[in-house]
Amino acid sequence: MTKERLISLDVFRGLTILLMTIVNNPGSWATVYPPLLHSEWHGCTPTDLVFPFFIFIMGVAISFAMPTKSYDSETFNKILTRSLRMFCLGVFFNFFGNIQLFGLEGIPLVIGRLFITALIGYALMGNFNSKLKTYLAVSIFAVYLILAYSGIEAYQNVRLPGVLQRIGIIYFIASLLYLKTTQKTQLLFAIGILLGYWAVMTLVPAPGLEITNLEKGTNLAAWVDSVVLKGHMWAVTNTWDPEGILSTIPSIATGIIGLLIGQLLNSSSLKIEKAKKMAIIGVVLICLGLAWNIVFPINKALWTSSYVVYTAGLATITLAILYYCIDIANYKKGTKLFLIWGVNPMIVFFLSEIIPQAFVMITFPNPKIPAEQINLLDYLYSFGVQPFFSNPMTASLVFALIYVALWSILLGYFYKKKMYFKV
Repeated sequence: MTKERLISLDVFRGLTILLMTIVNNPGSWATVYPPLLHSEWHGCTPTDLVFPFFIFIMGVAISFAMPTKSYDSETFNKILTRSLRMFCLGVFFNFFGNIQLFGLEGIPLVIGRLFITALIGYALMGNFNSKLKTYLAVSIFAVYLILAYSGIEAYQNVRLPGVLQRIGIIYFIASLLYLKTTQKTQLLFAIGILLGYWAVMTLVPAPGLEITNLEKGTNLAAWVDSVVLKGHMWAVTNTWDPEGILSTIPSIATGIIGLLIGQLLNSSSLKIEKAKKMAIIGVVLICLGLAWNIVFPINKALWTSSYVVYTAGLATITLAILYYCIDIANYKKGTKLFLIWGVNPMIVFFLSEIIPQAFVMITFPNPKIPAEQINLLDYLYSFGVQPFFSNPMTASLVFALIYVALWSILLGYFYKKKMYFKV
């Protein structure tokens, strides 16, 4: 049994996914407005809010998806399978560009990779019976591990962590906590995680170093990644991963805070009282995060405890405002765009990462410099958007907005036809 959808939550999810799509798809990474980039290290930009907001929203949604707490082996299997499906979708992003097929190259190889993408997408988002869902998810996960550690050159450095992988892990833990524990226990668990992570990161130096630090590549979280994920981390950082092992632990607290807010929204209190409580909680969390920032800096890559409570506070405030406007005041004008994005997040997560990769793989002679090759993505930007703007940052943003507009048309069609893609 599920409760009626909370429209404000769908709109919030849509806002978050839409912003994610904009920041992930600029015309050129060399010319991006600063708010649409992650903070260089310590600090928090609007872009740094996307990931924790989505985790928070997922936590809120858990109590709406399972309003009646009923735990048995079947429920456990459903939670595990859904988590594994999310994890596998995320890992596929990293495998996509490494797939080799019978010596194919160029466009034939891209077509082959897209065909496999369709198969994986169907296997992990198709509506099958529970046993088949589990079998497919476990099988695909096993294939990933075999390929990653097989010694095959094409896959020996493929990245294993990622955004959807972290979300899948948090969903699994938060769902079990919701079904098996009280709200008090959930709160204490989150507090314990945040205090414990603070203590570990500031009191335990990485092996080989005499003192602790929170700098890139030399902190304890980076050391854990270099040991456990050696050879399978983000290529940009190489020696550590922004979605690594140790930094995933405090992100669980982000999901738990969302879970607690979801249970507040599911309570029998008056709607206006719920909105007031959320507003107060949000302000308290923001203040706590800013205060904690003094001794444990707000940092997305490390997912510091201050970052958790600060971003959770902002997410709570945002949801409180949307809840009041949409679900209490019944003001829904202008929310349709975000709603159609919010009810179909997985298809956007999956394909919005794959499509740009595929376009980059399609190359041909540059019309301006025939001796050089240009990929399809750069061609569309350089010849279709950039010439019309004097400010390169504006051109880069407009390219991202065009991409969002195309997605909006597709998602609008899905919404009209009641086509929802879920894991």
